[in-house]
Amino acid sequence: MNRRDLLRRLGISSVAAVGWGAGVTGGMGAQTAVNQPAGSGSAEGSGFQSHTISPRTSMPHRANPTLVRGKVIQPQREIPILHQTDVLVVGGGSAGVVAAIAARRTGAEVTLVERYGHFGGLWTGGLVVLITGHIVKGGKQVCQGIGEEIMQRLEKLDGGIIDRRPGVDPTVDAEAAKYLMVEMVEEAELKVFLHCWGVDAIVRDNEVLGVVFESKAGRHAVLAKVVVDATGDGDIFATAGAEFEHRSHNIGLVSRVGNLDRIEPPPEAAAKVKEIMRRLGRPTPVTGVHWVNMRGPEADGLDLETLTRMELNHRKFIWRHLQQVRSQPGFERLYLVETAPQLGVRITRVLLGVSMVRWSDMEAGVQLPDVVGYGGGTAREWPIPYGSLVPEKLDNLLAAGRCIAAEMRMADLVRLIPNCFVTGHAAGVAAAVAVQDGCRPRDVDVKKVQRILREQGAYLG
Repeated sequence: MNRRDLLRRLGISSVAAVGWGAGVTGGMGAQTAVNQPAGSGSAEGSGFQSHTISPRTSMPHRANPTLVRGKVIQPQREIPILHQTDVLVVGGGSAGVVAAIAARRTGAEVTLVERYGHFGGLWTGGLVVLITGHIVKGGKQVCQGIGEEIMQRLEKLDGGIIDRRPGVDPTVDAEAAKYLMVEMVEEAELKVFLHCWGVDAIVRDNEVLGVVFESKAGRHAVLAKVVVDATGDGDIFATAGAEFEHRSHNIGLVSRVGNLDRIEPPPEAAAKVKEIMRRLGRPTPVTGVHWVNMRGPEADGLDLETLTRMELNHRKFIWRHLQQVRSQPGFERLYLVETAPQLGVRITRVLLGVSMVRWSDMEAGVQLPDVVGYGGGTAREWPIPYGSLVPEKLDNLLAAGRCIAAEMRMADLVRLIPNCFVTGHAAGVAAAVAVQDGCRPRDVDVKKVQRILREQGAYLG
């Protein structure tokens, strides 16, 4: 009996028996490699498996653009409905994941759609692993609720987080955070679609009814009673017609460097070593690995040519800079672990909301009647009004994360990861309440939203 025959007798596919593929089952509709599609053409000799799903096919529901008198014209076409849900959260970053979990815990049926193959957005894919912005002067932590639950659960993972103590900004491991969010999303029993990019909003009479997504399978629609835009760039509220402020900001690229625990510089180079180490970032939960932030130049994060140029230039700069460091005595064993898969776009579109996050509210220490959370990262905590999540005119949509309505001076704080947890938590609960009470998000009972947020551990002052 050869190896392949043995595996078949045991009911194990050759794919599942090799390396990391072993035992991958369950979770959000996943199938094992044993379940093969009908067809022919198995790649017997390679150790992998491949079958023909359909011998002759073409993409359905096409209506290709055409060129008419020098203009590209898109004809009308039917878009298949992929799914219908109570609350649709677009964007599986730090704000989106918390929003989806919060809405589900409030009792709504929730669908979470993410354009990448992982959760966390810039927190994980952008390697923004420093948890800064959750505390204020004196060490008081204002980010609570589901965001704090994530931190506590990371503590229980070996190598998940370091420097987790009062008044200190901890650092997480991006892979641990990705794993934990999968675990929490599955526990919440969310409907999830990955590798889908939200490209248009479905709107009728100023009401958002769902979102159109683009994927390898073509275009599909997901219909929803309430949509939460957690895309970071306000992609959905922009396509739906909500007004926003278009801003520029610094665009960087984070990287990780390894073997910091194996440098052996000569003793006489102590002063130079100190300066080099200052440029090699901060420790992570992985021994000998630092994460290195980059401010980058101010630019328009919505401009395609700018984004392309930044990607190319930043990756070249990071590589060449590290080679310069490696040329120094004692630093030869350093290596580039990775450059972040996602470019560090910080701020682009900012919603024009019913109200906004204001610096003056923080300075005055006002207690807003519609407060749905507090942010940190400054000397004082600052209130987040519910109106900052609600578009001025557009209905059935809420914003969460860095694209909520905020003054220029406050936007740099709003975008920090813990504060995205807070706004996501508020948007998720409010969306679920709107569904349950059969009202528009702008008309929800804010006191009810506040009560549920407190029940879920959020800090509201």
